[in-house]
Amino acid sequence: MQKIIEAAWENRELLKEAETQSTIREVIEQLDKGILRVAEPKENDWQVNEWVKKAVILYFPIQKMETIEVGIFEYHDKMKLKTNYEQLGVRVVPNAVARYGAFLAKGVIMMPSYVNIGAYVDSGTMVDTWATVGSCAQIGKDVHLSGGVGIGGVLEPVQAAPVVIEDGCFIGSRCIVVEGVRVQKEAVLGANVVLTKSTKIIDVTGNTPKEYKGIVPPRSVVIPGSYTKKFSAGEFQVPCALIIGQRKESTDLKTSLNNALREYDVAV
Repeated sequence: MQKIIEAAWENRELLKEAETQSTIREVIEQLDKGILRVAEPKENDWQVNEWVKKAVILYFPIQKMETIEVGIFEYHDKMKLKTNYEQLGVRVVPNAVARYGAFLAKGVIMMPSYVNIGAYVDSGTMVDTWATVGSCAQIGKDVHLSGGVGIGGVLEPVQAAPVVIEDGCFIGSRCIVVEGVRVQKEAVLGANVVLTKSTKIIDVTGNTPKEYKGIVPPRSVVIPGSYTKKFSAGEFQVPCALIIGQRKESTDLKTSLNNALREYDVAV
């Protein structure tokens, strides 16, 4: 399949061929079932499967626009919606939407929310109200994406890593995580934390600050912050994220965000 996808990526005329189209659709079917992934964990890192991401991109031009009717609602799109939730063991509250080609493991709960094609959401994870999981994002086991969380999608460039939220993380209300940022196991993000590839993530727990970009270390407790930056027009405050501590062993992994942050006397 990879050879056919790579060939079509270099020569879009091949998209007219039946073999190419059936191969692309087979890749999307395997993504939908969790057999293939856009990215997967490898020891202490993540491997991006670029050819799978290429298949997702190539799926759009071979699909035709169709009207989809769901009760009183009508949609007009190229992508089917995910189905068979009962057989999958997934709880889906009305107004929640997942596109075909997104994988939802058994035990996932979707409140009114959205999961896009190519995403992978592992078992026991809660996608809370109005949270969005973008294209190809990788969400681990027992993660809580709180209300209004925005997990960005990364389709192009194809070599770019998707957003990764690893097992046991708690992502607080209205957080935004985009541009391939990786939040490592059991980290807690307080409400309104915004993380991009260029966001400074500053550990302030020691005698001197330690700076990260693009990655939140395991079990970190993170809140929004700011630092002073000089511009031609003067000095102004620029957003950053502050690591204020580590999640303690005494903290239940399923604890509320309030309790996790209360250990550090931080209000939410």
